[in-house]
Amino acid sequence: MKGYLIALLLFLGMGNVSAQLRLNFGENSPLRKMQIAEMAVSHLYVDSVDESKLVEDAIRGMLRELDPHSSYTDAKETKAMNEPLTGDFEGIGVQFNMIEDTLVVIQTIVNGPSQRVGILAGDRIVAVNDTAIAGVKMSRTDIMKRLRGKKGTKVRVQVVRRGADKPLPFVITRAKIPVHSINAAYMIRPQVGYIRIESFGAKTYDEFMTAVDSLKRQGMHHLIIDLQENGGGYLETAVKIANEFLDEDDMIVYTNGRAVPRREYRARGNGDLRDMPLTILIDEFSASASEIFAGAIQDHDRGTLVGRRSFGKGLVQRPVELPDGSMIRLTVAHYYIPSGRCIQKPYKKGDLKEYQMDIEHRLKNGELTNPDSIHFADSLKCYTLKKHRTVYGGGGVMPDIFVPLDTMKYTKLDRRLAVKSIVINQTMKYIDNNRKQLHKAYKTFDDFNRDYIVPQSLLDTIIAEGEKQNLKAKDDDELQRTLYYLRIQLKSLIARDLWDMQAYFKVWNEHSDIVKKAIEKAEPL
Repeated sequence: MKGYLIALLLFLGMGNVSAQLRLNFGENSPLRKMQIAEMAVSHLYVDSVDESKLVEDAIRGMLRELDPHSSYTDAKETKAMNEPLTGDFEGIGVQFNMIEDTLVVIQTIVNGPSQRVGILAGDRIVAVNDTAIAGVKMSRTDIMKRLRGKKGTKVRVQVVRRGADKPLPFVITRAKIPVHSINAAYMIRPQVGYIRIESFGAKTYDEFMTAVDSLKRQGMHHLIIDLQENGGGYLETAVKIANEFLDEDDMIVYTNGRAVPRREYRARGNGDLRDMPLTILIDEFSASASEIFAGAIQDHDRGTLVGRRSFGKGLVQRPVELPDGSMIRLTVAHYYIPSGRCIQKPYKKGDLKEYQMDIEHRLKNGELTNPDSIHFADSLKCYTLKKHRTVYGGGGVMPDIFVPLDTMKYTKLDRRLAVKSIVINQTMKYIDNNRKQLHKAYKTFDDFNRDYIVPQSLLDTIIAEGEKQNLKAKDDDELQRTLYYLRIQLKSLIARDLWDMQAYFKVWNEHSDIVKKAIEKAEPL
């Protein structure tokens, strides 16, 4: 009888709410319907429910039925997503990796809080504020949460160091740590500068112009901008960089949506690089802001695009911040590049899985290896604005010079070794055991790049570890092709961990087909 009365009271309460909703939202309001459903589940469902999660799941469900890029992130996810673009975070200033459940410092940020107290590359941080983080199966996320904190706060760590008899205590005062979006900027050939942009963040433009000024002083007369695997970022940043290359009033991009009026972004004509010969590298993972920048350059016949068709993200998301720090990123418009083409590739509402399989489909249908397999409908035809060359909309930006993916280079065994983290883990162990000897043998990166040869013992260890996990080459030909590629990959990774990301790309780029084609295009005859 008591349960009956409670249920009756709940229904009566819901009746009152329904009356209010009718008043506020109208008899047939979808919002009224959803709120009644949420109240029914939270108050009447047979088991207890997490009401916050219930609402979050409802939001995710709504967005899932729209387009592939409308999304919801909770407060923690929102903060983590925004950090790489805002240009800094607050923490202790180390780059690290995990070796067998232990945090190993790869590098300390120059003049950062950890370097200032004496933390060294190769150190193992085993405890944070008296809590063990080594050998306890703690997730990388949980470890980062303990090490990061507000600027000015202190954190105690225990460090195990080779040659020390016992753990060393350090007290680190957290500070703002810069996050750089320019991975590399160097003279790749005489008179040819190279800049690799990882993403378009809040500080990317300033980083880019600093890099350009440095390369000019070194004699740069042609610039290669590498946007391979650049997933995008802030539209405004891409526009600012495009402005450096385009003439006054040149269209860079415009947006248009059902409820959002058309908005145009045009060059101001005050750029410092309007006469700089330009080559841009793109691939199937170049998306969003990187496609806008590359597309604007192509449509104005301002530079040459080299690589493969870009990802095809031409949807504009507007952030809707919620009171608890969570966020909805809602698609409100399409991007259109200067020739009038929309770069968004086709999608079916609610079918995110098929959308995510697009790159796999490109590989299977031969597009990544043969440009002749790509067919555009005549209705998608557009023309560049200066030379009136034919270009196509309907999904991504097609480069002017196509460079096929060399599937012979990337074997199935190599991909499986990478997926299982065998390559990175064994490389980390090798560097950890040989860091001092390597620095002693190679005083500079140039010495390393010229003389270092990946030892056969490291290759053997990786292959043996793969075999333990039942990963074997199908024949000797696949094994030899895997070893050839591994040597390049390992030398690049070792260079990165001994120096920085620029060192990685200085090694890697000399073996990249796309980069080599760009150099061929850029080098003076």
